[in-house]
Amino acid sequence: MSENRETRRRRSPIFTGMDLDDDACYRAAQTRDARFDGRFFTAVKTTGIYCRPICPARTPKRENVVFYPTAAAAQEAGFRPCLRCRPETSPDLGAWRGTSNTVSRGLILIEAGALDEGDVEALAERLGVGERQLRRLFRLHLGASPVAVAQTRRVLLAKQLIHETRLPMTEVALASGFSSVRRFNETFQQLYDRPPIALRRSAQEPVSAAGAVTLKLPYKPPYDWDAILAFLGPRAIPGVEVVAGGVYARAIAIGGAKGAFIVRPAGSDRLAVTVRFPKLEALPAIIARVRRLFDLAADPLAIGEHLSKDAHLTPLVAARPGLRVPGAWDGFEVGVRAILGQQITVVAAIKIAGKIAAQYSEPLDEPVPGFPGLTRVFPSAEALASADLSGLPMPRARASSLSALAAAVVANPHLFGPRASLEEAIATLRRLPGIGEWTAQYIAMRELREPDAFPAADIGLMRAMADEAGVRPTAAALTARAEAWRPWRAYAAIHLWVAEGERLAAVAVVKRARPKTKTLKTLTKEVGHADRSAA
Repeated sequence: MSENRETRRRRSPIFTGMDLDDDACYRAAQTRDARFDGRFFTAVKTTGIYCRPICPARTPKRENVVFYPTAAAAQEAGFRPCLRCRPETSPDLGAWRGTSNTVSRGLILIEAGALDEGDVEALAERLGVGERQLRRLFRLHLGASPVAVAQTRRVLLAKQLIHETRLPMTEVALASGFSSVRRFNETFQQLYDRPPIALRRSAQEPVSAAGAVTLKLPYKPPYDWDAILAFLGPRAIPGVEVVAGGVYARAIAIGGAKGAFIVRPAGSDRLAVTVRFPKLEALPAIIARVRRLFDLAADPLAIGEHLSKDAHLTPLVAARPGLRVPGAWDGFEVGVRAILGQQITVVAAIKIAGKIAAQYSEPLDEPVPGFPGLTRVFPSAEALASADLSGLPMPRARASSLSALAAAVVANPHLFGPRASLEEAIATLRRLPGIGEWTAQYIAMRELREPDAFPAADIGLMRAMADEAGVRPTAAALTARAEAWRPWRAYAAIHLWVAEGERLAAVAVVKRARPKTKTLKTLTKEVGHADRSAA
């Protein structure tokens, strides 16, 4: 171990943030309490290794450990990841959300590759803060700098690829975002004191199918997979998405290349994603989008504990503790969906979206094994900006809104990126033709991943919050009531939507089960038919 790393370890402060103190962290590590997995990491000063709280290794003495909020903080302090508990497979929790939304939005941009394309100054500018302030916030809430967070994500993704795939090391380096194989080898030699190939077990069987890369993405249980598919299934665009047999699959396009991914459950605390894409360097961006689409960074226990303080939400959270806010693959696509869905049913909106995809999108270059229904990607903003949408079955004003949205995205590719605040994001979206408060809040929920977005004017939410007499609250009254749900109003909205959907489904079942009472006119007709038949 280098002197520089040892010096950093001696100088690194003990972490005392979040809602845990050092003694609580140590007790959680002693008992290997899975509830704290992903909420902190234990670094051992005598070995130079950092571990998850559930690590099966013998618990070190109290005086020999320090605690860090993130893997990036531990690595920046000079500790290397444990080879037994594999920190790269720990759930990546957004526990800091609600404490620093700037950090949360910064992490979204880093996951999407903001520091691969630019520097910290450009990242800070996109977040509406100064570079120095951004570094201070990252240090305060994550214990590491933005650059250290990006580097740690790259290293841990590479290590996961080494363990879970049989990709050659050159392709692992490319797929995890390293600029060169030499840099990849040097990083692993410095961090693990061995070359990357030494971390791969020779007896390991291939995990990925031919022409594909399969990785397991961890999350914090519980996770309501059935509910997420129940949301995505009815909204699946024909040709672009398939939801069947407990699996989600969709066609994608990035940087002119086209491919697909398939997601399915893989145990009680992770999802398996199989990516088929010709450019391996796009893998980090694809994984980041999949994580947002399925809301894998949520901490359901913390969110549920907060929402359960409201008497109306308490039984809803207890019935569905693993509900997540379904995300979106692409901001432009969810914007199109939201505009199409104004004042019509989900079924009608998806039918029009399917027509748009069939008419203006590009077909996949090759079929996806096992998913013949995947045939094309969703149209790009460039394609719709230059298209004549007047022939589609929708009002002319709505077609004009779609054209204006496409032109806006072409002019500003970061239109659907995180903003300095939820209020700024809503204001930016509302300046677009055809996008009102409800549509802007919906986009903020699904694409911007704003946990406090709340479409208070939604009729389903108003209906779900009706009193015993059936009187629905106004949008203003619902907004006031939802103040107590901050900073998790988006999750409250999901609970209300699901509960109201289940109530309406139960009512429909009861109505279908009732014997139909025939009117006098119907009975007279039946008697007449019987008389003619007898004759």
